[in-house]
Amino acid sequence: MTQVTLTPLSLASFAVILLIAQTAVVSILIKNEKLMTTVCFCLSAIASFAATAAGVWTVSLGTARSAIMELGLPGLPFHLRLDPLSGYFLVLIGLLSFFVSIYSIGYVKGFLGRRPVARLCVFYNLFLAGMFMVVLADDALFFLISWETMAAASYFLVMFEDEQVENRRAAFLYIVVAHVGAVAILLAFGVMAGLAAGFDDFSGFTFDAMRQAEFPAEWATVAFLLAFFGFGAKAGIVPLHVWLPEAHPVAPSNISALMSGVMLKTAIYGLLRVAFDLIKNIPWWWGALVIVIGIISALIGILYAMMEKDIKRLLAYSSVENIGIIMIGIGMTMVFKAFGQEILAALSLIAALYHAMNHALFKGLLFMGAGAVLHATHERNMEEMGGLIHKMPWTAVFFLVGCISISALPPFNGFVSEWLTFQAFLLSPSLPSPMMKLLMPLGAALLALTAALAAACFVKAFGVTFLGQWRGHNRPQVHEVCWSMRIGMGMAALSCLLLGILPTVFINCMDVVAEHLTGGKLTTSANALGWIWLTPIAPERASYSGLVVFLGTIAIYAIVYIILHVNPGKIHRGPIWDCGFEKLTNRMQYNATSFSMPLRRIFGFIFNLKEEVRLVPQQAHSAFPKKLIYSLRIRDRFWNWIYKPIASTSFWISRKVGRLQQGRINTYLIYSFITIIFLLLFVR
Repeated sequence: MTQVTLTPLSLASFAVILLIAQTAVVSILIKNEKLMTTVCFCLSAIASFAATAAGVWTVSLGTARSAIMELGLPGLPFHLRLDPLSGYFLVLIGLLSFFVSIYSIGYVKGFLGRRPVARLCVFYNLFLAGMFMVVLADDALFFLISWETMAAASYFLVMFEDEQVENRRAAFLYIVVAHVGAVAILLAFGVMAGLAAGFDDFSGFTFDAMRQAEFPAEWATVAFLLAFFGFGAKAGIVPLHVWLPEAHPVAPSNISALMSGVMLKTAIYGLLRVAFDLIKNIPWWWGALVIVIGIISALIGILYAMMEKDIKRLLAYSSVENIGIIMIGIGMTMVFKAFGQEILAALSLIAALYHAMNHALFKGLLFMGAGAVLHATHERNMEEMGGLIHKMPWTAVFFLVGCISISALPPFNGFVSEWLTFQAFLLSPSLPSPMMKLLMPLGAALLALTAALAAACFVKAFGVTFLGQWRGHNRPQVHEVCWSMRIGMGMAALSCLLLGILPTVFINCMDVVAEHLTGGKLTTSANALGWIWLTPIAPERASYSGLVVFLGTIAIYAIVYIILHVNPGKIHRGPIWDCGFEKLTNRMQYNATSFSMPLRRIFGFIFNLKEEVRLVPQQAHSAFPKKLIYSLRIRDRFWNWIYKPIASTSFWISRKVGRLQQGRINTYLIYSFITIIFLLLFVR
């Protein structure tokens, strides 16, 4: 009897098989959609938990395991590998997928009776399976098959409510950009595979063959630029970001949480795999390019988020900002590694990886919170919301945790990763390159501006949505969401807190990833004062304790509460000061548009603005208008600069080529005759 040994790779494979097998579960239970939804997402949660456990196991061991499956084309089997890098991203994807799967048990039931949900269940699981397979793939063929599985499944999820034109348009735009990126990735792998084993056969298609190859500098640059373009299209870097604010808002909110939280990170994984594991020899200017693109993405993303009044589009644009911050960390890692500063390269990489994990959790939490609001109000426009904290207190608290985390405020997780990024910037004067000594301080200043704008943006998002009075024209019967949705959001919120107050524990676990890719480690320096204090390079240079900040914050709140409540007479309640008005109404409140107006005036040159005020006169006397109608339209300039000319040219060519279709057999025979003559004359 053969004894089966459980390994991290077999556990991760079990997770993928369980997800794919759920297509059969859906077909069996399709007539009972309520039971099908519960069973489907419970099994998804189990598979996600298994993948997370496999990733944690792999990172803790710090070793790699490989396997070969005879499932590919003849002579091209599928190669699997689970090493610390793929294990870390398996944890990142699996953890949020676990939370979102629990959340989805209640969320998807909101569609029951309105539309069939079998398609949502099937493609949800294929989407997760595709992301898990991407990080397990160890050859170009299996990687691209997994990549396309992930892209195709997410396309159908974006188009779930396909009766709406904007959903079909967003899904089409998404799949076009995804496939343009996939072609660039295919070409990058083709260049590396050909250089690894020659262009006569396919023996170089495995990542092992690419790892052992020494690429010429010029061809390595070609492969990197192709990979950066391809993965950047999926990650949503500027100017390849236009699909993101279109696709994420129209998808169901549980899908938006996964797309923004973890699907974008598969692109980060692919870039790290190609640059640091397959190519390895990185010139400093690659890092400078990534830093510049990251800075532009971070600043443009948060400025456009600040202008939005659609809560899901706001969150989508803020994903562009956070991907930019991650790219900044990756770019600094490349620069420090190119100049042989391994410890600083490890610091930058850990900052980027930490922020990737943090963004997965707090952005997933925020999209789940937005989904809860949409589930209760059937409204995405923040101008039509307000005062929801009274009706949805649980959702308000969880959404507030996400807002604090994404604004990089202690003691939550967003502060730690951005603080580590700033520490890497502050250590950049040690670089010998004059250009980098100019770029790094500029990058640090713009990152600080981005952080301040992010805080303002999410003050707006929380304040306009949950505080004040109801602004909407219709007042729906708002109610708190069910317990499965609260549990999913609550676990994500708790994770944001734990990653903020215990950063040294997390860095100790992920240090093996940095050592694997850069050759440097932070364990010794980061723990110089014990696990309570985080000291990235040295205690005398910088230190931070999330736990001390958390306990201090709790103590201050407790003292203030006791002082105010020990004597009931100290608290006096009265009407809100109304600036002399008789009674406050919901029309006197700040809304999303008015909140962002000062920044719109400052940064208006960046946007394509169309602002209009129209007077509606009274019939009695035209000098006294009946009302004013204000309209504001903000369009992404990159549409007009890049995408609109390409689309217009494509349609023009299509119309010209379409004239060849005459519908007459004589014309088609002439085409065939001319083609044969051409081939006989010019093809040897």
